Amino acid sequence: MTQVTPGEADPLGLTGIIPPTVTAFDSDGAVDETATAAHAEFVVDGGANGVFPLGTNGEFALLSGPERKRVVEAVTDAVDVPVIAGVGAESTRQTVEHAEHAESVGADGVVAVTPYYYPLDEQAAVDHYRAVAQAVDVPVYVYHIPGRTGNTLSPSTVDRLATIDGLAGIKDSSKDVPWLAQAIDRNPELTFLAGSDSLLFAGLQIGCSGAVSAVSNAFPELVVDFYDAYESGDIDRAREVQSTIYEVRSALKEGPYMAGVKTALSLRDVDFDVGDLRSPLRTMNPEQRDALESTLESLDLL
Repeated sequence: MTQVTPGEADPLGLTGIIPPTVTAFDSDGAVDETATAAHAEFVVDGGANGVFPLGTNGEFALLSGPERKRVVEAVTDAVDVPVIAGVGAESTRQTVEHAEHAESVGADGVVAVTPYYYPLDEQAAVDHYRAVAQAVDVPVYVYHIPGRTGNTLSPSTVDRLATIDGLAGIKDSSKDVPWLAQAIDRNPELTFLAGSDSLLFAGLQIGCSGAVSAVSNAFPELVVDFYDAYESGDIDRAREVQSTIYEVRSALKEGPYMAGVKTALSLRDVDFDVGDLRSPLRTMNPEQRDALESTLESLDLL
């Protein structure tokens, strides 16, 4: 067995694969709660250890407040694994409102992306997360994705965040392995989740207890196979599956930003339709779709 340990400050003890589930849209572009819930059930049936609605793959920034609430309600009603709902927004007030709603409808935890657009200094970041943690009784997880928010949390900021009661962990999508390794080393009481499929193996090696994997939205069985192999100590198998995941990840990226996951789902034999992405995001064109299908077939994934 390979030791995979969540932080002691994390009451959910998150480990394993947690897909950032998609938000489904119908043919008119409206949120389709039924298909959104069906996708969450699909990844859980594929072995996912939890779900994270309203992350980047959930297109949270393109949804209205009421739409976001309906997504959280649909997913929490649909699955029995831990639901850590995305609640992040530009302002602390909005983030707190989303967090309070998520808790009220049964989310097991909340994930708050670092506020974006305006620059944040260390004190502003600490004050923000303290306000969120004080507003709810469920654990709060930081979503660190500086490439999208424009705000990087410094090591000293992470140290201060770790002292906040109710702050349980960090989902890191910086792809900055030295940053992540240092954060884990300095704050082992927190749970850390790798936020990129490119760093599944590396993340576990440096102390992450699991991963938020976009590939697992379309192929949960594949990414769960990787995690199970790693946890059981079959490192050769884990490396082999990580290599396949690299190929899938690259194929999913051969098109408009984030279009690959929903296209791959449409190529799988599933009984729900997650629809297109919401504008201004675009779906794959026919040539890109055909290329993705060909790659996935070559990998025996369809």
